[in-house]
Amino acid sequence: MRHFSAGEEVLAWIRDVANPGIKPGLHRMEWLMERLGHPERRLKFIHIAGTNGKGSTAAMIANTLYTCGYDVGLFTSPYVENFSERIRFNGQPIPEADLIEAANQIRPAVEECGQTEWGAPSEFELVTTLAIWYYAHISYPYYVVWETGLGGRWDATNVVYPVLTIITTVGLDHTQYLGETIAEIAREKAGIIKPGVPLVCGVTDPEALDVIQQVATEKKASLYVYGRHFTATPVEASEDGQSFDFSGPYRRFERVQIRLAGPHQMQNAAVALMGLEVLRQFMAFVYEEDEVLYRGMSETRWPGRLEKLADRPGIVIDGAHNPQAAASIAEAIRQLYTYDRLHLVVGLLKDKVNQDFFRPLLPLVDTVILTEPDFPRKASAEQLKEMVATLRPDVETVVEEDWRNALEAARRLAGPGDMVLVTGSLYLIGDVRKWLKNR
Repeated sequence: MRHFSAGEEVLAWIRDVANPGIKPGLHRMEWLMERLGHPERRLKFIHIAGTNGKGSTAAMIANTLYTCGYDVGLFTSPYVENFSERIRFNGQPIPEADLIEAANQIRPAVEECGQTEWGAPSEFELVTTLAIWYYAHISYPYYVVWETGLGGRWDATNVVYPVLTIITTVGLDHTQYLGETIAEIAREKAGIIKPGVPLVCGVTDPEALDVIQQVATEKKASLYVYGRHFTATPVEASEDGQSFDFSGPYRRFERVQIRLAGPHQMQNAAVALMGLEVLRQFMAFVYEEDEVLYRGMSETRWPGRLEKLADRPGIVIDGAHNPQAAASIAEAIRQLYTYDRLHLVVGLLKDKVNQDFFRPLLPLVDTVILTEPDFPRKASAEQLKEMVATLRPDVETVVEEDWRNALEAARRLAGPGDMVLVTGSLYLIGDVRKWLKNR
């Protein structure tokens, strides 16, 4: 079997060998881990699930652990601009040489798996396996901050046994895979809860919280719930970030600063701090002084989340792609941003088309420009136009299938005091971000 010698060869192999689509179930991951000698058992995972907020929470935990002197892996999905962003070590994307080495090491097992009764792994399973090998055999982090891909119970990441689990939020998303109700989706996400492993929970929906509490009790997992065991109280907020006071069962932190905007990010930050406090209290997470922890939180960056890329007119991007996320950014816009007119640019994937995505945003906007991400599963801009017309027939609506033309149309329509908000699929957000940064 010829070895890979370039990163592009690895990415092409992942696309060609992987079984297309989503394949719930852990059979293939368990088979691969056993075949590879259980590399996952060498690592300490912080496993994070949730409808929204996973990435931001993971980034804050990872950066703070790193700032406090720990070697840290961070596994997230999808990427914003480059594949290597998904697998990070100490804040840096996986180097091409390490990507090649890890792929060459797991390739025989992956090819062999395709000949078993379980069939070839999905793309996400293959990338998850590659990440585990990289962390276990090449970079050796003390902690791996480990974000689920879809749900929890049958997600490929759930092949690990973590030292801490976190569930950020529960909302209606991926209903074709996770269930049609909040309770059903909560039960899928609660699938990451392990016997005796502490759980930090940012969920506030009563129905979802009931399910999570039940599972935590069954698993004898200590439970820390936002609003009950720990809280965050806003101090100052702007479009550039915010500060808040954190109060938990073990300590209080005053005026914690983060550079992520919006009330939802304050909640994510509180969940991250509670997770770090659990590690400090029970897992011997130590650091010299609180100032280091404060710095780790304040220096965290997470691209594509209410990120401002231009002024006059202001251009802000956010990867909100479900109703709960859309409601969060609508609240942030009302509270934090000032502008003359608001122009909304939206592109979604087919499985994300939902009237409830548009409901919180349309009352705020003056113009809607509908476009399409460069992705096979993109939703038709014309379909989105019909949805917008049903909800708010009076709003000016433009259809530009090419997202570049859509962005240029928004800039032409916008005056110096206006704001352009680009949101929807992270595939769209990544392309727009790269395009604007390079201009």
